[in-house]
Amino acid sequence: MPRVASRSLVQGKRDSRLAGVSGTVVMKFGGTSVADAERIKRAARRIVSAREQGHRVVAVLSARGKTTDELISAAEEVSTNPDPREMDMLLSTGERISCALCAMAINDLGHRAISLTGSQAGIVTDTSHTKARILDVRADRIHEALDEDLIVLVAGFQGVSTARDVTTLGRGGSDTTAVALAAALDAEVCDIYTDVAGVYSADPRIVPDARKLPVVSFEEMLEMSASGAGVLQLRSVEYARNHNVRIHCRSSFTEAPGTLVVGEEETMERPLITAVTHSRDEARLTLLGVPDHPGVSGRIFTALAEANINVDMIIQDEPDDEGAEAHMSFTVPRTDLRQARAALDPVAADVGIRAISENKEMGKVSVVGAGMKSHPGVAAKVFATLGDQGINIEMISTSPIKISCVVAQDAVDRAVRALHEAFELGADQIEVEHPFGAPA
Repeated sequence: MPRVASRSLVQGKRDSRLAGVSGTVVMKFGGTSVADAERIKRAARRIVSAREQGHRVVAVLSARGKTTDELISAAEEVSTNPDPREMDMLLSTGERISCALCAMAINDLGHRAISLTGSQAGIVTDTSHTKARILDVRADRIHEALDEDLIVLVAGFQGVSTARDVTTLGRGGSDTTAVALAAALDAEVCDIYTDVAGVYSADPRIVPDARKLPVVSFEEMLEMSASGAGVLQLRSVEYARNHNVRIHCRSSFTEAPGTLVVGEEETMERPLITAVTHSRDEARLTLLGVPDHPGVSGRIFTALAEANINVDMIIQDEPDDEGAEAHMSFTVPRTDLRQARAALDPVAADVGIRAISENKEMGKVSVVGAGMKSHPGVAAKVFATLGDQGINIEMISTSPIKISCVVAQDAVDRAVRALHEAFELGADQIEVEHPFGAPA
């Protein structure tokens, strides 16, 4: 995500410092944390507790439980292809309900709270419906409410576009709302409350002895989020890195510390591999008979970019003869498969691509760790481990701190367990954990 440096956001941070607002905290509560009346009351008590400790509090709430899924199902009952603008109008209601209910609960606890929609809170986005990006945070109304000693509740996942339409930020977008507000308000920390205790070395549902990590760098968390870790939305981590917002990911059901996500300068030397992540939400598109001419690949991926579709791994074979056909494969999120085909079909007809095939049954497993920058042999160990398990690797991508492999969907769990064991990431296998920067 590009660095946001708008005048109003920077001015908001400057005004906060001049006002001496050093005790502002932003607290975000996920859908499971506000799923029913008792959980909303628990979140309200936690918010009030932070206020009674002397903090100025802004809380961001997600929609309750499965509300967003239910709203999507309602849309699909009346339309086979719901209009994106109207979907945003529909989906934004879930977070507003959560905020209003929580404000009522806070008021009953003897404190004053005000709930705001994303647009009322000053969240300004681009015009990309269902996947909008935040362009600016105009937090004047939040500052005014805080100055009046109010607790401010902001509906997550949403904003208002430069065309004055309601927009939503995509799955997990409330995380990005919270981080953006923390940046604009110069908050001490952005607490992300969820149904897990923090960030783990692997999914505990697959690897029972996975470790909770006390601290993770922004770079590691970016790679983990991009490769399937569902704890934090990728854009929220990008925004936090760009604005140096400390994230504390923790459980909403206990008082135990969670995982701090901070800059590399705040972390000490980490283990070779920090975590094994996975995704079952991959789909592969293969373009058969791609003309081997300059500019064809540009046409293909420009069409996907204009449709706001993120492409992950890309493989293209090289034809033996000049001018012969090539084949190209790449992965996209499975939820974007229909839009990807709609974007590609006109290009395929125009440039002469012979056929497009798709595979929805793909999975991805990744190893992530800053330590691999200076240690050779990680890739060899990954490939050998998967080979020993009889798991075929269909596609590979790498970065300085990540190796990802596309495998069959039904092999994902086995691959995660084997890699977690091979790199000795279990709770009983790590002798020394560096606690520097761990939350108090």
